[in-house]
Amino acid sequence: MTDSAKKFDTARAQEYDQQSRIALAGYDACHELVACVLAAALQPDPPARLLIAGAGTAQEVITISALEPSWRFTAVDPSAAMIELAGARLKAAGFGDRVALHRGYVDDLDLEPFDGATLIGVLHHLQGEEAKQAILRSIASRLKPDAPFILACNHYEYARQPVLLSAWRQRWRMHGATAEEIEAKLGRIMQGAEPPKSEQAVTTLLSDAGFGEATRFFSSLFWSAWVTRRAA
Repeated sequence: MTDSAKKFDTARAQEYDQQSRIALAGYDACHELVACVLAAALQPDPPARLLIAGAGTAQEVITISALEPSWRFTAVDPSAAMIELAGARLKAAGFGDRVALHRGYVDDLDLEPFDGATLIGVLHHLQGEEAKQAILRSIASRLKPDAPFILACNHYEYARQPVLLSAWRQRWRMHGATAEEIEAKLGRIMQGAEPPKSEQAVTTLLSDAGFGEATRFFSSLFWSAWVTRRAA
């Protein structure tokens, strides 16, 4: 298991959804817009097959499934704890029969092309340009030409954005965390994290991996979400 996957052990997985809604103001709105943007990009095509890379607790699958009941999903994550929790959440939501869960990596999947894909909350955990480029290329190689792809992640170097970093601390304080708790939470978030240094860095990564022009449709402090398409 890679260092980034080790971060998401059982304890981190169990608190992930609650803590993410504090760390990312607009967490649910972002996921809802992901579903809406994919639906808009794929209409009026037949029922779609989507690749969900770095599936986490399956929040995007659950949100998209509620909007598009005929779509099917392949969800991949290297964390055993996350995959276990995702499976339980999908079963409880009644979507389990529409999702194939795989513990592992996108590279482990066959090259049978998908109609669309997402990579949400993953890229900033990968260290180095090579690792970031590798996962984006791996996703692109498993998409049909012109298929939509949504990328959402933190960007900017944390230390170079002191106002945003301070606002992040205030966000935790707003939700009752003590100063010590805030530093501990931020420490876990930033452990081993290496976000792309700018929005231009993100669009360059996408272009070099075989995607077209990217349009940002959501932003919250360090976080943004973009939609693009695999180059034809």
